[in-house]
Amino acid sequence: MKIFAIESSAKSASAALIDGGVLLGEFYIHTQLTHSETLMPMAEALLQNTRVPLEQVDVFAVSAGPGSFTGIRIGVAAVKGMAMAASKPCAAVSTLEAIGENYRGQEALVCAVMDARCNQVYNALFDCESGEVTRLCQDRALSIEDLFTELAETPAYREKKIVFAGDGARLCFDRLQGRLEARLAPELLRYQKASNVAFAALRKAENGLLLTASELMPVYLRLPQATRELNKRKGANQQ
Repeated sequence: MKIFAIESSAKSASAALIDGGVLLGEFYIHTQLTHSETLMPMAEALLQNTRVPLEQVDVFAVSAGPGSFTGIRIGVAAVKGMAMAASKPCAAVSTLEAIGENYRGQEALVCAVMDARCNQVYNALFDCESGEVTRLCQDRALSIEDLFTELAETPAYREKKIVFAGDGARLCFDRLQGRLEARLAPELLRYQKASNVAFAALRKAENGLLLTASELMPVYLRLPQATRELNKRKGANQQ
């Protein structure tokens, strides 16, 4: 099964193509260019270099959130367009799950964190053991302090090797201040990548969890900043 995946939920962007359990190719960049400038050229180049026409792709996958509102919309729109053009199904993968996938085959409790600003993070916890990645909680938005409290006060978590991964990993790690025994994921294992989106999508396909292009939608854990500010102003005006 050939799966083409896009990841654009944060500053970096990537595209990958797998065939079953084999990674055929992946492009990854971390620049100041916008995803609308980089994603489609990467996608086109990847398909050309792997000699796989669009119509031979079986599933189109994307990290559907959480993350940057603009980045997620761009990635989802790109995948919807390609899937519609090829009349193929889609897979919506959690960005945090893609981060956890970095540690498949290792022994660790992965605390996947993305900076949600305002002293909050998007977070999910994954137990990586015996070649499996087991989700321990749903994707959520919570304060950094509440996350530290949960990790410190849950006995099952304290027994594990806690690893912070994701674009919020450095932020959380620097604020630990010796309160918790944990480590920072190395650069190569820290961030979400399209290849791990593709491998997560493969498991979704095997479990019958694919979507049509029209069903594929972004997943937001919070309202966009502009919407929150508008609601705040409306509330103030009504008082």
